[in-house]
Amino acid sequence: MRTLNDIIPPSRRKETDSFNSSDGLKPLNLSSTRPPKFPYTTLGIVALVVAVSIGALFYFSVAKIEVTPNTVSAAIQSSFTANKSSGALPFEIITAQKIASQSVKSSGTKTVNSLASGNITIYNTQTKSQRLITNTRFATTAGVIFRIRSAVTVPGGNSTKPGSVTAKVYADQAGSSYNVGPTSFTVPGFAGTPQASAVYARSTSAMTGGASGSVPIVDTALETEARSALKTALAPDLLASIKTQIPSGYLLLPGASTATYEELASTPSSTTGMVEVKEQGTVTAVIFPNTALARALATSVAGLNYQNEPLTLSSVDSLLLAATGMPSLDAETFSFTIAGTAPLIYTVDPSRIAAAVAGKTRQAAEVAVSNYPEVKRALITLRPFWRQTFPQDPASISVVVAKP
Repeated sequence: MRTLNDIIPPSRRKETDSFNSSDGLKPLNLSSTRPPKFPYTTLGIVALVVAVSIGALFYFSVAKIEVTPNTVSAAIQSSFTANKSSGALPFEIITAQKIASQSVKSSGTKTVNSLASGNITIYNTQTKSQRLITNTRFATTAGVIFRIRSAVTVPGGNSTKPGSVTAKVYADQAGSSYNVGPTSFTVPGFAGTPQASAVYARSTSAMTGGASGSVPIVDTALETEARSALKTALAPDLLASIKTQIPSGYLLLPGASTATYEELASTPSSTTGMVEVKEQGTVTAVIFPNTALARALATSVAGLNYQNEPLTLSSVDSLLLAATGMPSLDAETFSFTIAGTAPLIYTVDPSRIAAAVAGKTRQAAEVAVSNYPEVKRALITLRPFWRQTFPQDPASISVVVAKP
């Protein structure tokens, strides 16, 4: 008997192969005739990452030099002469005033009739001097009249730098209404003449001592004790007040200020049987521009080899100014001595440093800045890492001045 083998048509071979595969039989390995694809996408992503990285390096590139200023601690023991608002070492005068009061027990009353008085500075903007006779009147903006008791001659000057002289004036009448504060004055006798605007006066402290009628009195010992306490309380207030008036860039040295105290007339207190004892304190100080004073101090030190480089003082706490007296408001010069230790800091000009290193290699830049006396230390930063030369344009170089 014949046996026929199963013959599978070609159309069913794939189907059969799949069945065989599902049965764990290995399918036929048919070779593909299509070539492999080139990885354009992968290479594109890699190229983009590289380009962005390089761009970021250039975008965040840095050409920076951080400079630490040079400092010098110089021992000072020298004499100086400063000029009012001019010269190598100019000075300015500032003042501050405070009034303090204390309630004390009254010991009775007395009748008084006294004139207020005080000092004024008379100015003259004419080129010729101006003589003012005895009893010349000076009027405040409110019309309160004061007079000089001695003739004075005010030197000539100009509108920028008027001639000046200090004189004492007295109230035209008795009474406390003449105890006016610092103010300006005109000369009524010059009304309608060219001198009316050319000659004028100012006061820097209040007129005091004016009283009329019955005023309270205080036991002498009690008043002395109260006034002593008021002066002690005024001293720190005056110092704090004068410091607020120091302009930016100026310095007030220890010893460059002086305080004066004036007894003001006692007044009845709001409390029955009590009297207000009043004391007025005035502080006058001489101040100097920091840079000018630092240069003057550096120049006075023989072994410093100072070449007029810009300097500043970081502090004046270890210095002491001594003088025979503070200059008057119209003084043109002021002579004094300074002793102590001056902490000097050289001033670094960023544009000067940037110009010095522009276009130079790292090594050449280090040599260049080391020749500047104001530079103590310089830290150079160049990025990307392969950059070894500063840009040609100084404006592209960042100069940071560190705190010494």
